[in-house]
Amino acid sequence: MEIRILPGNIANMIAAGEVVQRPASVVKELMENAVDAGATRVTVVILDAGGTLIQVIDNGCGMSPDEAVLCFERHATSKIATAEDLNGISTFGFRGEALPSIAAVAEVTLKTRTQDSETGCKVEFAASQHLSTEEAAVPVGTSIAVRNLFYNIPARRKFLKSANVELKHIIEEFTKVALTRPEIEFTLNSNGKDIFSLRKAKSLKYRIMDLMGQGVAEEIVDVSADTSLISLRGYVGKPDSARKTLGKQFFFVNGRYFKSAYMHKAVMRAYEDLSKEGTTPSYFIYLETDPASVDVNVSPTKSEVKFEDDSFVFQVIYAAVKETLGKNSFAADIDFSNPEINDMPVMDNGSLQYRPQSAPKVDLDPDYNPFESGIQTGFDFQEGLETPGQQSGYKKGTGGWSGSGAGFRVDRNEDYGKLFEEQTLQVSQTIILDGKYIITPSRGGLMVVNIRRARERILYDRALAALVRNEHVTQITMFPVKVEVGADGMTLFNDNSAMLESLGFDITPFGTDTIVVNGVPEGYSGEPGKVQTMVSDLMLILSDDTNSLPGMMESAMAEKMALLGASSSEPVTSPAQARLIVDTLLGCSTPDLTSSGKKTMVLMPSATIEKLF
Repeated sequence: MEIRILPGNIANMIAAGEVVQRPASVVKELMENAVDAGATRVTVVILDAGGTLIQVIDNGCGMSPDEAVLCFERHATSKIATAEDLNGISTFGFRGEALPSIAAVAEVTLKTRTQDSETGCKVEFAASQHLSTEEAAVPVGTSIAVRNLFYNIPARRKFLKSANVELKHIIEEFTKVALTRPEIEFTLNSNGKDIFSLRKAKSLKYRIMDLMGQGVAEEIVDVSADTSLISLRGYVGKPDSARKTLGKQFFFVNGRYFKSAYMHKAVMRAYEDLSKEGTTPSYFIYLETDPASVDVNVSPTKSEVKFEDDSFVFQVIYAAVKETLGKNSFAADIDFSNPEINDMPVMDNGSLQYRPQSAPKVDLDPDYNPFESGIQTGFDFQEGLETPGQQSGYKKGTGGWSGSGAGFRVDRNEDYGKLFEEQTLQVSQTIILDGKYIITPSRGGLMVVNIRRARERILYDRALAALVRNEHVTQITMFPVKVEVGADGMTLFNDNSAMLESLGFDITPFGTDTIVVNGVPEGYSGEPGKVQTMVSDLMLILSDDTNSLPGMMESAMAEKMALLGASSSEPVTSPAQARLIVDTLLGCSTPDLTSSGKKTMVLMPSATIEKLF
């Protein structure tokens, strides 16, 4: 086997496989370069979720014509010069791999000018080939346009996800960089529409509010800690605000975002027994330490770091979050040390005039007898008799009331119950057990129905009918429910508005990061708290980019919607509600099983019950 040196363009394409995984990777690298260049304003322009165009414009220091060409060479960087510099990295990029990797798999146009130059230059690259360099009239700073990403690697482009998913990843990377520099203005524009337009923030909390919405900013509290090796600042969410969805959990060290499952455990351990199982609180934790004690050169994408003493950092995070949760009480307390606070109002002397001086007298007539014949009453309880002098009442056999007198008479011999006699099982024979099961007699025994699974079966059939035959019923909520979903959530709801409408949801946008829920499908809860939880779960369903086979997509979506609806439904509290569930279940196509094959009911024949005794 002959050993050879790979050509530069092939080596760059291999490197691009590590650095440029999707359009969001390009956004991350170019935004970080803009921040490192000292920019105070960064604009990101996206077309077709980055597949057609990714452009990042900054007002940083810019580059000379020679540097503009040199920056596309592998390992060309201005961030480090010696091995010792690796121990004190304070910038985002330093390897010099981003631009050559991007230019290997896309068509790149770079325009740049320094403050000292009257004119700038325009440089074009494609497939690692330098196409041209020419003088150009451009503003101070740098503009890099990346077109047709992966155009020369069709297999790579083929495996990109849907535009919805790719844009979601772009928003995530944009958010991570924007959270590190609240003093910089950032703009994200997708297909001509601004998703974010962030001005310079007064503080980090204002930047969080601009990115995540006011609701998230109101749910977080300050956290801080100082040690000899590391300091910690940031915010953590209140336990009752924890959600099933991820995406609002951030770690930063020395101004650089990083992810760490180990440090995430430190936060979650502090929330033990405080938040619901299966939920994750929001947190924005910023660590500051000596750059020599942390290695940021662990992965090609620089998304992971290695601390000199991981266990110590773990303990600092755990202790800081635990202390913050202990200090902040999320329920109103009574301050018994303050004598001015009174739990009950105290009556002063002026209010005594309204107090009664003695109990009122009650006059009683001991000779009063309401059943004496001479007393006119509205009812006669003696069957077959009318009150003397009474000229009106219900006349047996007439089917209505007669006369115009003030009283009326009811003939109890008439069996009015027969008018409402049910041909099916009486509702009174239906029993609800622990709010989880319905027990009702059936032919030759008993039927035990699992309420949650029964609802799954019912809602699955309804969702499938809505998706396939557009048969849906919308249940209008008593009051519209406003829910903040963030910019990425708005993208999900906008892209899936037609499908949500076909399922029975009535959702309208409200601003750039909020939706208003006016109606939900029949069988779903319209209670505001449950609607907010439902929206959170719905975002998880919509963000799942599972590529189903033709004809199976509707079934998969209906199953997810059934699970969502069953978990958000109101509890069954009356036999009439229970009976309605049983009757509806028995009308389903497969009443005894859920869509996933789990039992919805169990039949116990009388013979089986007799064996128990």
